[in-house]
Amino acid sequence: MTPKRIGPFAQAWYKWKALRLPWRRRFLIGFDLQGNTYWEFRLTRGTRESSERWRRIVSYPRSTHYSQVKVSPQWHQWLRHTRREPPTLDEQRAELVRQQRIKYLAAEADARWEAKPRVMEAPREQDPARELPSVEERPQAEEAGAEAGAAPPQAAGKEKTGARDPWARAKAQGPGEKWQPTAWDPTAARRNR
Repeated sequence: MTPKRIGPFAQAWYKWKALRLPWRRRFLIGFDLQGNTYWEFRLTRGTRESSERWRRIVSYPRSTHYSQVKVSPQWHQWLRHTRREPPTLDEQRAELVRQQRIKYLAAEADARWEAKPRVMEAPREQDPARELPSVEERPQAEEAGAEAGAAPPQAAGKEKTGARDPWARAKAQGPGEKWQPTAWDPTAARRNR
């Protein structure tokens, strides 16, 4: 959300409401960048006012819908009495800059992650010199390699990629594609008497 500007009359009114005059029950503590104001007031129950905990509330502009009210984590801490001092405007602006920086860094990390090749996808660009022969040409290429005493091109490719490809290793170590699970045959349990 963009910060809202506070006019000079509103600033003077806020200063007046923040004064801790003895006849007031409710004091303005501060405001955030969205235009919400934060108040503290005491309940007049009993005579022990010093030990009574002050109540803290947030008041938002009338034009704001309930679903659009956003309270920052610093103000939320103050409202829940986990923070003694209310956050300053400089602290709130620094938090806004930090959030924008994190969003920017996350977008960069996502872009780097998308740029990496995937194991399950086909290569994006293939070198025409490294293309494998077609199905009709493979037997001829294997025979030519066998006559020359060299390993067939498929086997050489599997050795290179098999060491790095986790799917090839799992396929070589697994029980095979034709394996089927057997039906469950439970043994009779012994009864405790």
